[in-house]
Amino acid sequence: MEIWRDSMKKRIFLAAALSFGLLLSGCSNTSKTTNNSNNSSETTVATSTTVASTTTENPSAANTELDTKSVAGTTVNFYGWGGDDKLNAWLDDYFAPRMKEKYNVTLKRVPMDIDQILSQLSGEIQAGEKEGDIDMIWINGENFKTAKDNQMLYGPFTDKLPNFNRYVDANADNIKYDFAYPVDGYEAPYGKAQFVFEADTATVPASEFPTDLDKLEEFVKAHPGKFTYPALPDFTGSAFVRNVIAITVGNDIFKGLKPTKIDVKIEITPAIDYLKSLNPYLWNQGKTFPASSTELENMFADGEVLINMTYGAYSVAANIESGKFPETVQSFQFDKGTLGNTNYIAIAKNSKNKEGAMVAINEMLDPEVQANRYAKLKTIPVLDNAKLSSEQKAAFDQVDLGKGTIPQQELASKFIPEIPAEFVPIIEEIWNEEVVGK
Repeated sequence: MEIWRDSMKKRIFLAAALSFGLLLSGCSNTSKTTNNSNNSSETTVATSTTVASTTTENPSAANTELDTKSVAGTTVNFYGWGGDDKLNAWLDDYFAPRMKEKYNVTLKRVPMDIDQILSQLSGEIQAGEKEGDIDMIWINGENFKTAKDNQMLYGPFTDKLPNFNRYVDANADNIKYDFAYPVDGYEAPYGKAQFVFEADTATVPASEFPTDLDKLEEFVKAHPGKFTYPALPDFTGSAFVRNVIAITVGNDIFKGLKPTKIDVKIEITPAIDYLKSLNPYLWNQGKTFPASSTELENMFADGEVLINMTYGAYSVAANIESGKFPETVQSFQFDKGTLGNTNYIAIAKNSKNKEGAMVAINEMLDPEVQANRYAKLKTIPVLDNAKLSSEQKAAFDQVDLGKGTIPQQELASKFIPEIPAEFVPIIEEIWNEEVVGK
């Protein structure tokens, strides 16, 4: 599973840098190349001219329609992190062909880090370009807040999507809020994710999994040099630190708290002290940390460390299936829970194909598409099960999540909501000042 792939993508807090008066006109817009794996499409769909939300299963659904005839023959540029080969293949080999056959819309995937995407978008808007290159954006967290606060996004638009109205619980907190920030219809849910740990039971018996902070401290002391986490601001490393904060002092401390370093530092000191206490026993004595979640995953696969961590709750199954991990690897969580969030798709304010973007996003919320993504990528679906027909539910129920995974019901029972987006870069700054090399 991926999370846009929030767990891996590079994030930079851009609120100040993206203020229109401070942007540099020479922002780079060079996209990164990626190597795609093959994931062939097996679904053929009939050409459609109208997407309507009327349904016998859900007669109360809004009678919203999208005029798909007007977008036939157009191209939709989908910008987002391109480091997940399996997701890239799914988009290229399943979703893009589906869009082409069903609507005669060409989906062009443009791999680019989110900081580059927002820099390019801001530069276009500042330059007065009413029709930019970016249509859809894979985004969430503080990057969404930054973009929305700086009026870089089109919306609200989710009320115009038939499948959103028909199948999504728009009143659920994990749909209404993105890192505690109101979505207000400016982005549509794409998939859900939850933070988990992974260990090889052939090396670490399940009975010894560190399922709380005390056990984790005992574990790293018993296995010096065999545990670490990615350096912040890597999303996975940041999520681990935020999870420690959530368990140590609770996320409620952020309610009403001023987003200033001095105030945040006072509140999270117990968690920071805990992290500092681990340093002498970490890989390289905590003097340096892996640069990314991908590097940590490779270290785990090579046996250099005993525990991996990821915001991809079911990614263990894909790694076992590919042979990267042995079949004895098992996911686990903290007993008090792990962080979870929703990742989203937004539309650029100056998109030249807003209608095409809405057709594509609406199609992403089709139950058949979500079920295929669940089966192929092990991405937690965003649809409300109560709004699905019996046949649609069966498509999800029959998905084999693979080896080493935690049942979805158990994951949900240990779900901890993310903290407000504006606090994330402050926490990362404090960690870099207080924990690194201490």
